[in-house]
Amino acid sequence: MPFVPHTQADIAAMLGVIGVSAIDDLFDEIPAALRIGELAAIPTGLAEMDIARLMQARARADGEPVCFIGAGAYDHHIPAAVWQIAARGEFYTAYTPYQAEASQGTLQLLYEFQSMMTALTALDVSNASLYDGASALAEAVLMAVRANRKAKSNRALVPRALHPAYRRVLRGIVEPQGIEIVEAPFDRRGGHTPIESLGADSEGFAAVVINQPNFFGVIEEADELTDAAHDQGALVIGVVNPIALALLKPPGEWGAAGADIACGEAQPLGIPLSSGGPYAGFLCCKQDLVRQMPGRIIGRTLDLDGKPGFTLTLQAREQHIRRGKATSNICTNQGLLATAATIHMAILGAEGLERVGGASHANTRALSAALCKTLGVEPLFDRPYFHEQALRLPAPTADVLRSLAADNILGGFDLGLDYPELDPALLVCATELRTAEEIEGYAAKLAEIVAAQAVSV
Repeated sequence: MPFVPHTQADIAAMLGVIGVSAIDDLFDEIPAALRIGELAAIPTGLAEMDIARLMQARARADGEPVCFIGAGAYDHHIPAAVWQIAARGEFYTAYTPYQAEASQGTLQLLYEFQSMMTALTALDVSNASLYDGASALAEAVLMAVRANRKAKSNRALVPRALHPAYRRVLRGIVEPQGIEIVEAPFDRRGGHTPIESLGADSEGFAAVVINQPNFFGVIEEADELTDAAHDQGALVIGVVNPIALALLKPPGEWGAAGADIACGEAQPLGIPLSSGGPYAGFLCCKQDLVRQMPGRIIGRTLDLDGKPGFTLTLQAREQHIRRGKATSNICTNQGLLATAATIHMAILGAEGLERVGGASHANTRALSAALCKTLGVEPLFDRPYFHEQALRLPAPTADVLRSLAADNILGGFDLGLDYPELDPALLVCATELRTAEEIEGYAAKLAEIVAAQAVSV
């Protein structure tokens, strides 16, 4: 909301109503020894243009790093209109739309969010968002185990090439509920999950997780993995990047029957990095699983006069029904961030999302080619990738990243932290925001660092 200052006449009128002569009189209960007195070190006020110029100068002095980190959080362009609209009071301060007659705008927007997510994933139903991609995956696994009554075990097969944070959150949520998580190894040459890993266990699985692309940016064999999982009686959960879905086959079309559930992180859709959050998770599924879906679903209906309207249709959580029948204890969603994601997708459209995905992939290919000109830097895996790639380094990853950061370059994610067998290795990403000059600057600096490391050794 824009700041509107009170005039001196306004202040005097308010003090007169209260019955005091000055603002300081409102603090007379505070002992004089505890009062700060004059703020001598604070400069006098500046005009708006002057303060903006001052803050911009200080920001430039601090340096603005160029981001080549992906690993689940992506630096995409966000049109100015997205948050100009999302920050309107009608959206920004709105709470849960329980009262449908007073919340038609919010309800319609969330309905559009659901419609867009089902279009992206090629599945039948979407909920109106969850906390983040990791918790959405945990909810998807709980949902699949509940729904798969033919399964002989409460076990889920999860690729080790899935985001490490997702795997940690998943274990923290589902293992206390008696669900066993089994990790499938990745192929050391291709970085993908071999199909053979699905048949290596005689007890079987209630659910199989397939991420596309995986944490290394590698494109998985989603069709073959989906069919193999279904042949063994498991439900398939796709963990997907919404930008990648503009280019890759959606989970609802994987294999002969499609994935049963799809989830992921909506952050690439108009949500800034914001020093680590908040984010928003999405969850979609086939129609026959809708009663197992956590969170809330917005529905479109007709009122008594035959006019279209929107309302909360399905809320399978403990706040609304008996705890024993609830599918989740989630008591809110990420409505504001889902609002931004909806506006972002509406502005870009299908063609715009495809262009973002294509430009990001092209920039990552250019980045990889530039970095691999340095002796000892090479791709870690030999399979196709989307907009991030794992690279082998000839020097300690932490030292390289530290030197890059000194020049305001956020060089990537240290894979050795979670995959020590790959160390030294770096996961790099280039979205549509990265320019040819930034890519060449990164490559030149990396070459200097590697050469200096070689000399010191």
